[in-house]
Amino acid sequence: MAKPEESEKKSGLEERRESERCEILNKKIKDVEVSVPIVYGNVAFWLGKKASESQSHKWTVYVRGATNEDLSVVVKRAVFQLHSSFNNPTRVVEAPPFEVSESGWGEFEIMITLHFHSDDESGPMSIKKPVVIESYNEIVFPEPSEAFLARVQNHPAVIMPRLPAGCTLPPPVPVEEESKKKRGDTKDHSLNQWFLNFSEADELLQLAAARQQASNAHLESTKFHCQPSPQLDNRICR
Repeated sequence: MAKPEESEKKSGLEERRESERCEILNKKIKDVEVSVPIVYGNVAFWLGKKASESQSHKWTVYVRGATNEDLSVVVKRAVFQLHSSFNNPTRVVEAPPFEVSESGWGEFEIMITLHFHSDDESGPMSIKKPVVIESYNEIVFPEPSEAFLARVQNHPAVIMPRLPAGCTLPPPVPVEEESKKKRGDTKDHSLNQWFLNFSEADELLQLAAARQQASNAHLESTKFHCQPSPQLDNRICR
């Protein structure tokens, strides 16, 4: 049986080790950026001539991975600010898919605010083919911590940079079971058939080139930067 003073020494040693581990994981890595391609937009269906004037469209506004990957690895919650005429216009979505569905009649702007984990014109209307508006962008995390990199380094939604020479990351965070790991991606989403394909779009190539140029010149004006609560504007039907 251990003596009281031995138990106290062991407890103190464990606390110091945990403190040192946290200090290492929270260390910022200079000259490194992590990019997360995202798409924000909306899909709106005309409900037909029999629909009321005030409920002519059914729509969904969302933020998703550019190739439908699960964004919850970096996004903790999304806040959608709807028009004040809606009941509960501030919609907080705590888990993927990060989306809000409603019905209405006109157009208005929606402000989308993303919160991250602490370690960081249309053609003729049809009732079959919806109006789809999507935009591509990237979430950029400058000088990420080692803890953040360890958590996202093997995730398909994240574009990992080349690390500086001599930089060694901690072991990857254990992968969750397959059924839970896929929770939150939008590959099997009911609106997937209407999502635009950004994996081969010219816009992706242009952004990649702009990102490289900006990185070389230490300019960030062409990118969507990681702030505590970045905001995205979106226009949809209501």
